[in-house]
This record gives sequence, C-alpha cells and structure tokens, in this order.
Amino acid sequence: MISGVRVFEAAGGVLVVGGGPAGMAAAAAALRHGARVTLLEAGYDLGGQYWRHLADERRGAHEHRLHHGWSTFQRLHEEITGHPRCDVVLGGSVWAIDRHDDAPPVVHVMVGAPDGTDREPRSYTPDRLILATGGQERTLPFPGWDLPGVFTAGAAQALAKGERVAVGQRVLVAGAGPFLLPVVSSLIRTGATVVGVAEASGRRRLARGWLTRPWELASTSSKAGELGGYLKDLVRHRVPYWTGRTVVAAHGTDRVHSVTLADLHPDWTRVEGSERVVEVDAVCVSHGFVPRTELAVAAGCQLDEQGFVITAAGQQTSVPNVYSAGELTGIGGADLALAEGEVAGTTAAGGVPRPSLIGQRKNLQNFAIRLESAHGIRPGWQTWPDPQTMLCRCEDVTVGELRDIAAKTQSRGLRSLKLTTRAGLGVCQGRTCGRNVEDLLSESLLPAGRTSYRPIATPVRLGELAATITPEREDPLP
Repeated sequence: MISGVRVFEAAGGVLVVGGGPAGMAAAAAALRHGARVTLLEAGYDLGGQYWRHLADERRGAHEHRLHHGWSTFQRLHEEITGHPRCDVVLGGSVWAIDRHDDAPPVVHVMVGAPDGTDREPRSYTPDRLILATGGQERTLPFPGWDLPGVFTAGAAQALAKGERVAVGQRVLVAGAGPFLLPVVSSLIRTGATVVGVAEASGRRRLARGWLTRPWELASTSSKAGELGGYLKDLVRHRVPYWTGRTVVAAHGTDRVHSVTLADLHPDWTRVEGSERVVEVDAVCVSHGFVPRTELAVAAGCQLDEQGFVITAAGQQTSVPNVYSAGELTGIGGADLALAEGEVAGTTAAGGVPRPSLIGQRKNLQNFAIRLESAHGIRPGWQTWPDPQTMLCRCEDVTVGELRDIAAKTQSRGLRSLKLTTRAGLGVCQGRTCGRNVEDLLSESLLPAGRTSYRPIATPVRLGELAATITPEREDPLP
C-alpha cells in the first residue's frame, strides 16, 4: 500500500538513470572512484535493449549466442550488483524531474511493476545526476505500416532475444543502418526465413560514408568482427541484401500479406516504375534511432540542432552537476555508450578520465559520424506517405490531417499544435510519431527534439499521484 513519498537524499551520491550499456558503465566507473551510487532501471534487469535477455527463471544456458559483448555485460553486472556502495533499483520509472537553480534536479520515481497497483513513490535528491536513458527506434510511416504483421526491427529483436519468438515465417527486413543486420541474425536464430534486407541508402552513399579514410576504422576493429558475424549469417542463409531500396507500402486486410519495394534516389524519393511486390507474412522496419531526451529536457539540458544533449569534455550537460552519456548525446552504438558512460561516471565521482579512454571515445564518435553520413535519414522519405497514411496511432491522425490543420491554424507552439492536430496527444505522448511530426511540419514550427517536452515523463495513475501528496508538500493557502 502506498504510504507517501520516501525521500532519498543520497548525500555525496551519484544517481544514474538508465541500466543499459552507458548507465552500467557510468555506475561502475563512479564506484571505482569512491562514489556511492544508485542505479535506476525501469526494466526487470540491467542491460537495456542492447543486452535484453530472459528473466532469471527463464534464462537458458546458451543465452550469450544472441548477444555481442556478453562478457562485458557480465563483468559490469557483477561489478555493480555485488558492490556494497551501490543500490540497484529495478522497476524504477522516473515520472517527473523538478529543476533547481543551485542544485541538481529532484528525481521522482515510481518503483514496481508498471502494470501493478502498489508501486512505491520515491524522490531522489542526488549530488550528481547522470542521465543515460538511451534511444528508441524511429520508423518512417508509409501506407499500411499500421497493419498487424508490420513490426519495428527492434520489437522483432526484443521478441527474439527476450521471448525466443519469431515474428513470422517469411520476413522482410527494411530501413537504414547496420542495426538491420543483428535483427536478421536474431530472426534466423529463432527459425524465421528472411527473404531479403532492403537498405535505403545507395551504394555510392554507403561507400562515401564507410570507405573514406579507411585507416581510421582500424581503431574500431571490434565492430568489424561483429559485422563479419552478421554478414556470415547473410551468406550462410542466402539472404539477399539490396541497397537504395525500401518498403513503400504494406498490403493486407487483417494482417500484412505482401509489401511493395521501390528503388530510391539519393534523397530517398522513390524511383517511379521500380516497384515490385514481395509476399511476406511479416516485415520488420527501422530507420535508425532517436534519443529519449524527455528527462534531459525536463532537467533543462540544452539540445543541439539535431535534438541531442550537448555535453562538455567530461560529459557535463548545460545544467550544473547533471551529466549525460550514450544515445542521448548522439547515436553511436553500444561501444560509444560504454565509453561515454565511463567518462561520465568518472567525472561525476570527482575523478579524471584516463587519456586512453578519451581517445577511444573520440574514435567511436568519429564512427558515429560515419554512421550518420552513410545511413542518416534523407528528406525524400516525406514523399512516401499519402494523405491517408496514419501518422499518430494513438489519436488516429493522418499525414493529410496534420498538414491541413497546421496550415489552417498556423499554430507555432507545441501545445497549440498538439491541441489542434491531436498528433502526439495520446498515451505515448509523441514518442513514436514526434520526430516524424517535426519533419513533416516546417522547421520553423517545431525544432528537432521539441516534441520530447513532457511534464509527466511516463504514465502515472491519478491515485498514485494523489498518494505522493503529504501535508508537508501541500502548497500553503494564500
């Protein structure tokens, strides 16, 4: 039963939000430098989406086969969970952050199963706060993308890793970026037949992104080994890999039964007349990742033009004593997240990162630049959806409705755009459609990352909110 808020002052302590690679690395580094650490993770175990795995009671003996860097996870997990100065809080969802001018923000958390009714409200007042909330997949809308049988690639991989379930027997994987490849491997290992991989970027762009100054890739040779493993799966199972091509429509009534593939120009507009239909019973789509910046925005952290959190050399944000690491600062993969997390944890604990770590981070940041150069979303995608294409699934807002209403109302603010178009006003509060809404409107209406502003970061029941009010927290009457 909820009995008011427990306040954790954690004097001298570091609070890390996010238990993925960046958060785990940050917590471990802060512990090594003498700090007392609290690590908050919303899931049932540490690892994040990258090391998503079965619960202890369902864990198999060969789980490592579905993961890269599994030994790193095991090392960090043992270092963190066995440390006497570390408190790992699983099932801890941050629902709000209160800013303070002269101190780190107060972090409000509900601890317990998200679908439960007896979560415990807590508030943390740390001396240092590290935000490592990661990123989430971005999927560009096209006609039929809301049909049953159309999955995000991340969802397909999560089902494969976390439940050992294949999303279909005849699956096509499409989108952009190297993340498509581990998804293919996961699907194969769960018994699916992958009929092809459609990478939206063309060969020339891929070559410019990855083959320019190839000697610089030597420092990221571990990624080459990982890539080689995925390519080996493609060859062994004879999976075609097409470039400059993508899914522009999915077809079906109760569920998808086929998709239309089309060739793309360099700006990702479709090549007319290149369409061909492929029969499938599932399709997995991913066009990269966007950072989950709602907590960083709530804390007052400044974002750059692409919507990433701006950080200094020690991963400090624009808010004193608040640090950020991982996908929040740029999409670069697990290795960069690990490096940035270690820098953030070291700095937040008062230490100085070793020069080799700073050099490693720089090399991996350059790798992230290549990633964006080769696979970053191009504006021509905005020609794929027709006016009837669903954009906001929560509120049933189509692409045509968004454009028409925005043009008629000339709304400029996020609040007025949400209220008039209803896009991003539903349960997910724009997590799925937000970036696509920003793109489909002109830049002057909503800058990148603006839709991440949410006073309530995660859904909270009114009863839970009411239970957090104590006589001491009630505002005095005038």
